Amino acid sequence: MDTNTNTQAKTKAPILRKKQYLYLTEFFSGMSVMAVELGASRLLAPYFSSSQIVWTIIIGTIMIAMALGNYFGGKSADKDPDPDKLYKRILISAVWIAAIPFVGKLVILAVAALLIVTVSTNFLIWAAFLACMIIFVYPLFLLGTVTPSLVKYTTDSLEDNGKTVGTLGAFNTIGSIIGTFAPTFITIPSVGTAVTFLIFSGVLLALGVVYFISAKRCALRVTVCSVLFVGCCFASTTLGFAFWEEKLTFEGESVYNYLLVKEDEERTVLSTNVLFGVQSIYMKDGGLSDLYYDTAMAAPLMSSGGDKSDILVLGMGTGTYAKQCREFFPDVSAEGVEIDDKITYLAHQYFELDENIKVTTYDGRAYLEALKAQRRNGKGKLYDVIMVDAYQDITIPFQMSSKEFFELVSQTLKPDGVMVVNMNMRSDSEDGINRYLADTISSVFPYVYTSDVIGSTNRELFASKNEDMIDELSKNILTVTDTRLADKLSDVSQSLKPYKAGKLILTDDKAPVELLGMKVIDGMISSELKYYKRVFKEEGIKGLLK
Repeated sequence: MDTNTNTQAKTKAPILRKKQYLYLTEFFSGMSVMAVELGASRLLAPYFSSSQIVWTIIIGTIMIAMALGNYFGGKSADKDPDPDKLYKRILISAVWIAAIPFVGKLVILAVAALLIVTVSTNFLIWAAFLACMIIFVYPLFLLGTVTPSLVKYTTDSLEDNGKTVGTLGAFNTIGSIIGTFAPTFITIPSVGTAVTFLIFSGVLLALGVVYFISAKRCALRVTVCSVLFVGCCFASTTLGFAFWEEKLTFEGESVYNYLLVKEDEERTVLSTNVLFGVQSIYMKDGGLSDLYYDTAMAAPLMSSGGDKSDILVLGMGTGTYAKQCREFFPDVSAEGVEIDDKITYLAHQYFELDENIKVTTYDGRAYLEALKAQRRNGKGKLYDVIMVDAYQDITIPFQMSSKEFFELVSQTLKPDGVMVVNMNMRSDSEDGINRYLADTISSVFPYVYTSDVIGSTNRELFASKNEDMIDELSKNILTVTDTRLADKLSDVSQSLKPYKAGKLILTDDKAPVELLGMKVIDGMISSELKYYKRVFKEEGIKGLLK
């Protein structure tokens, strides 16, 4: 390669006379690509979950965009090696990325509305894929053109092209590293997803603006892009994820979750997904919640601890289960493990969680491992009841669904202890996620019973090594003084079904929980879609809008 291209580039803009600006362009473009990828997961999570399936779709579509961009960028640089075109593409990508927090949410709902009347299966997969293609492919295609274009502008001769390309690659990689860590640990928890997009799009905008100021050209284009960026800054920060909700008590984000709190006169609820149900609830007048927590309250009465049980909740949330147990069984001891400390903060702020209820910020399985290590030194605690409530929509932590995990739970229970598991996607499929979980649990606990929660998609599973667990429940119900709770637990006792174990065992090595969960939720959504399709057929768009 001769030096004509490099010389022309430097003539175009004095700032390119030194390679440092080209290296900075590579650095910040690599950083922005990774930041957008991580931002994409947070933009989609409140609607489609943060499962591995959604991550696969995000990574796949972004790789498609980058591959096309690399090809087009190299071909374009050979045909017309004009740095103006590269920095114009950077300006356009900056404005597009800045618009994503506003326009992206509208696109997601528009795609969902379209698919409601056009697909019958795999709704979430199609919705996430189409949303990614529309929202993210074009700006990342443009950023994909950066590297091959910069190679053209920075290489002086064949003698040093290896060093030059290697340096560009190093700058891109270092930028990508920062773009990976900064959103997750700094910007998203502190200022949110929308502002994260704006920060990194602002960096790209600055790259283009500085270049064209140096070149003293395209003032109109720079001005238009800058004005559009400012407009996006205002629009993107005003539209929440659940923007159709009129009154929200709280909407925010943590390292792990999108968080939404809303309340009415009767209750306060926490949701980590705007489309799938409730994660925690607080009844303002006390009493039962009419949700799965009420059914799970049978667990202490199945154990030898009874109304004086030691209870551990894995997946504490805002503490609904622990609070209810403490309210109706004043002598129980309840504590919880919750990986998201911001949820614990909200629990104290909006859900009246008693400061005396201990909450440990930790992963549930890692906490059990820590207790196991303490027991080797004679210090670890054992519990009468362990509640596993860590499954959200299709986001089931595989490490808390395997045989090895349930063995840890068994080791942390007293000899007559009881584990209760909230399985939030009820299904009787022969190869569904509930069947796998129940079979896996049955490989550890010899006595397993299930009870479906009326009026919801939840199923509670009770497991123990105590063959008298059902007799213990029947006996202890007679001691319950609260009439409503006694009636509820009597209904639970009548609804309990012994589980007949199969051989569908999940292990740490093989636990395809997300694919299994996707099948269940897809069936649930397909059932709901039939209603909307009928409305669309009879009343058209107006019927859907109603």
